[in-house]
Amino acid sequence: MNKFMTAMLAMLMVFSAAVFGNGQQEASGDKVITLRVAHNQTSLDNPYQFGLVKFASELERLSGGTMKAEVYPGTLGTNESELAMKLTTNSVDMVVASPGFMSQTGVKEFDLLSLLYLFDSFDDWETAIDGEFGDKMKDLIKEKTNNEFKVVGYYSSGVRNFYGKKPINVPSDAAGLNIRTQGSPVQQLFWKNAGANPISVGWQELYQALNTGTADAAENDHTNMMLKEHHKTPNGKYTSLTMHDFTTRLLLMNGNAFDKFTPEQQGWILEAAKASVEEERAVTYKMLDESRAKILADGGMINEVDLTAFKALALPIQDDYAKQNGMEDLLELARQ
Repeated sequence: MNKFMTAMLAMLMVFSAAVFGNGQQEASGDKVITLRVAHNQTSLDNPYQFGLVKFASELERLSGGTMKAEVYPGTLGTNESELAMKLTTNSVDMVVASPGFMSQTGVKEFDLLSLLYLFDSFDDWETAIDGEFGDKMKDLIKEKTNNEFKVVGYYSSGVRNFYGKKPINVPSDAAGLNIRTQGSPVQQLFWKNAGANPISVGWQELYQALNTGTADAAENDHTNMMLKEHHKTPNGKYTSLTMHDFTTRLLLMNGNAFDKFTPEQQGWILEAAKASVEEERAVTYKMLDESRAKILADGGMINEVDLTAFKALALPIQDDYAKQNGMEDLLELARQ
């Protein structure tokens, strides 16, 4: 074999390795389609991770190994809005994102799912999100984003509470505090109306902000704040059970990319997504009590609040938001 042929063969081998090592591989004569699925949490104990690992295992089982998924826990980005936007460039195939961060894409309708005190319990939330209300939100998101974002499932991230350098019992107790919130305008408005100062701090920087006093407080569910040990900081010691947000997290794909799969492949993806949702919610609910116990064992303090006062602050925001965006019917559907 002459040097030219040897060089060409070597180049061909490198080219083949590059092609078949990036998302699609030859397996028994069939192409294996590999989806990149990601979330912004770096802890492998986070419920998102359990949910997406379940998606990967179910997708491979349902497809007989012709479709697989690689899970990226915080390694493709810890900023939810940036991670979600990767869907539009096909840099990732599926992500978990909050409605609040998604509203920053310019689609205000996402924020209906961010309204505080929209639901009173997990049962209330599941009834709405798995019923007509959730279906209508899927259709609305698809329409408003020109199918760039398709909801294939609804995760939970628990129920969010206030935590800070002091306990609060009524909304006015938060007056003057710099509180780290999500990017949702309706959630920021709630805390402004309580007299607090909403601030923007990256999730990975929040521990340091609470430890140094840059942030006086934050809000999240027991599990997420416990995994990051926020309760061990001076400004994260006191958790007040405001229970202001029975959270909805969106399991998203690019709808245009989804439509390119065969009907059979689409069916596998949706069935795997359903199993993923069931797993993520089960882990979320199980970990809430465990995380609360861990917070208390580590010296954190937890107190009840006057929920009636907090809800009274939230209802006018709900009504105004729905009226401004022509979503009164959807709001009533969620409240039923």
